[in-house]
Amino acid sequence: MLTALPTTLRLVLAAFLWAKGPDHAAPAPLRFQLRHEHAAANGSRSVFADVSPSFLGEYYQVLIKTIATHQPPSAAAYSDARLLSMRHAQSPAFLWDPVEIPGPDVSKRETLRQLAKMTSNAYYAEPGHKSWYPLNGWNISVPFGWEPDADGMRGHVFVADNNSTVVISIKGGAGSWIAGGEGPTMKKDKLNVNLLFSCCCARVGPTWYTVCDCYAGGGKCDQRCVEQSLLDNNLFYAIGTNLYNDVAYMYPNANIWLVGHSLGGALASLLGATFGAPAVAFETPGDKLAATRLHLPSPPSTQHITHVYHTADPLATGACIGVTSVCALGGFALDCHLGQRILYDTVAQRKWAVDARTHGIQFVLDNLLNADWDPARGVAVPAVDVQAGCVECVDWEYGDFK
Repeated sequence: MLTALPTTLRLVLAAFLWAKGPDHAAPAPLRFQLRHEHAAANGSRSVFADVSPSFLGEYYQVLIKTIATHQPPSAAAYSDARLLSMRHAQSPAFLWDPVEIPGPDVSKRETLRQLAKMTSNAYYAEPGHKSWYPLNGWNISVPFGWEPDADGMRGHVFVADNNSTVVISIKGGAGSWIAGGEGPTMKKDKLNVNLLFSCCCARVGPTWYTVCDCYAGGGKCDQRCVEQSLLDNNLFYAIGTNLYNDVAYMYPNANIWLVGHSLGGALASLLGATFGAPAVAFETPGDKLAATRLHLPSPPSTQHITHVYHTADPLATGACIGVTSVCALGGFALDCHLGQRILYDTVAQRKWAVDARTHGIQFVLDNLLNADWDPARGVAVPAVDVQAGCVECVDWEYGDFK
């Protein structure tokens, strides 16, 4: 059509038609403070404690971007969908609501580093601890689970200074006893790990004591039994759903993110799948099988969940075998992860040996997220991808054996 016009006029029109549109400014970073600590009391009830005003000066600044996710239309609809799957092995015509919300920009190293600091701080009761990472940009949190005798789920709640976004940071603990660690949460941590991350309740060999009575001999595991073992209201997934709902009640107009390391990261991922909330999990064993056994309705996409781990961590990759391996000692056996992942190939590119001592979040902060991944090529963070061709528990047969 333009060819019939004089040359000068065609050039003028082309300049308007093909002119570059205005640049869209990147969203301003969010600033967070620690507001609350959280914990689980007897049963699955969440308990919160406000952080002392003397700690309110520390901030965590996190870069954000708009992400697409899917959220259930209501808690009742989600619950009904789970029950239908549990009782009749059916997937209902479950209508998810597509939404776009501000989420963490996981392509930026500083975003991962700040969220990893929040994750690390979930292991400590208050900012006065020597291993606490100071953060600029987020309001000081509300702690949960830090009563002296509490033995359940623990962490902190960080809140943006404009109350627009809340980050629930969940304490891990999956590898603490492997390294000789103790503490009041060790027993329940290991129970949850054995149930969530093993093929059949942490049965590794004939002499092992398992955390459920689902083993049927000869490499067989009763499917219904192992699913029922995850439904106890005192287990961390049930406690986590109550925690999320309590935080949503406290901050009804806020977006909620979830972060965690190891066991805490798996819980963050499972809760992210449940509520459609952005989740970032560090060095987490495979959680896809746990989501299946919990009968979590699957949204159209789980790309709002990001797993960050490296290839030298045998607990995150499920790369160790044998009854004496650290994975076996901890009850880990799974590698398949929900959502997307950022995989640091530290074995190939940095020649790290596969070693459970690389699993800790402080190790990751000090040795992996302390600098850009490949500065020579201008790569700050490995590209996001989706785990493909993942198969687990191939030596087990599941069915109705009891």
